[in-house]
Amino acid sequence: MSEFWDTRYSSREYIYGKTPNIFLEGELNKIKPGKILFLGEGEGRNAVYAASLGWEVDAVDYSAAGKDKAEKLAAEKKVKINYRVENLADFNPRQNYYDAVVLIYLHLDEVLRENVTLKSISALKREGKIILEAFEKDQLKYSSGGPANEELLYSLSEIAEDFIDLEFEKFSKEIIQLNEGSKHKGKAAVIRFVGVKN
Repeated sequence: MSEFWDTRYSSREYIYGKTPNIFLEGELNKIKPGKILFLGEGEGRNAVYAASLGWEVDAVDYSAAGKDKAEKLAAEKKVKINYRVENLADFNPRQNYYDAVVLIYLHLDEVLRENVTLKSISALKREGKIILEAFEKDQLKYSSGGPANEELLYSLSEIAEDFIDLEFEKFSKEIIQLNEGSKHKGKAAVIRFVGVKN
């Protein structure tokens, strides 16, 4: 699978753009910067934005090509990020360490999703937040991006079950207009979620 993403990220174009996800941008602007972890960070647009706000950024993805572009973007924006290439199945973050963990369009099979969810929650400090935006199953009706496999898309009930131990601060299914580079463009069905660890 890393070969797929390495090929996709090997173009000069930032295929999801250089600007942050709009939902994430809004949420980060509500929080005092601290330590933040990005999982499945790709080309780095969100991690670099967080670093520009003063966050101490760790990012993980299994695409070396994604890391190269993220570090290039960080240099362009004159910020530092700590980006490691690792399969999320093998990645074990520090526990009770992060003020926020970010999952933006991270679409995984059910077993890996549950594994990553548990690791994400354990990585949070008390009062830390999970910030998630992902395609909902109705995204199959739209051509604005995301997996073509329904099993890799999310439902509200799956998100609720995954993060049942958190306090839900934001939890909605929305139809939005995506404008994130060439691969995320047009009307989209998404789930937006913010959960707080008590």
